[in-house]
Amino acid sequence: MQGTDWSDLQAFLAIARAGQLTRAGRAMGLDATTMGRRLRRLEGRLGTTLFEQTREGQVLTEAGEALLVQVEGMAQAAGTIDEIGGAVAGGSQLSGALRISVSEGFGTWFLSRFVSDFAAMHPALTLDLVASSGFLSLSKREADIAVMLSRPKAGPMLARKLANYALRLYASPAYLAVQGTPARPADLAGSHRLIGYIPDMIYAPELRYLDEFHPGLSPQLRSSSINAQHQLIATGAGIGALPCFIGDADPALAPVLPDRRIERSFWLVTHRDTHQLARIRAGKEWILTTVQQHRELLLPPQT
Repeated sequence: MQGTDWSDLQAFLAIARAGQLTRAGRAMGLDATTMGRRLRRLEGRLGTTLFEQTREGQVLTEAGEALLVQVEGMAQAAGTIDEIGGAVAGGSQLSGALRISVSEGFGTWFLSRFVSDFAAMHPALTLDLVASSGFLSLSKREADIAVMLSRPKAGPMLARKLANYALRLYASPAYLAVQGTPARPADLAGSHRLIGYIPDMIYAPELRYLDEFHPGLSPQLRSSSINAQHQLIATGAGIGALPCFIGDADPALAPVLPDRRIERSFWLVTHRDTHQLARIRAGKEWILTTVQQHRELLLPPQT
């Protein structure tokens, strides 16, 4: 970036944080035309496109994300990041969008309980919590952070173990009153309807766990959605395995064979090129702190 005008870099930083030329210009006391001119001058000097124009505003390209890491460091060293960030975000250093990809169950039943805390800390930041049966690709920049079921085996990713979590078998009291309560794992075979994933639609091998409770078990009622499986169990359709942070949170469910449980792990994953961006660092710290403070929901004490 030798020879680059610092004022152009300041404009770039303001646009990256605000996500819109007009809002960024307002923060710097300039009009949108001037901001656009500074951005084009910077892009011309660097020979690359830093933003994509969308209906919502300016979205960083891969080159823009890489530049933002450098410029944030420069601005922090120069003591200006608080001034620019605070002006753009109305008192918060963080703005723009942060997209977090998580499994359906973890997003719905655990992380979403605590989103309001993060939103209160960063009111100018837009949070996309993508909770689905599968994960968005960090390497394709579909998400900024992912909470995955295993450490990625390839790609420019940084991963750390987030936490272990436990799963148990659950059923509704109404189902158990009619069908009886299994006294041992072998009782599950043949005499009970089991609920689980559709084998050829399992998106991660860590979700193949039913036969870990007893060899050879397979579900008769199947769904690709853990939330649908929960509903099937809660409405008395059969017995199924759920993470304890789902099963224990529903008072309408009763543990089955409560002394038997299995464990899996969550991994916190970011892209090597963008993990130092301020909004991504803040999101990682929030997830890590939230899990640490509520670890007993993921891994309750053995009964």
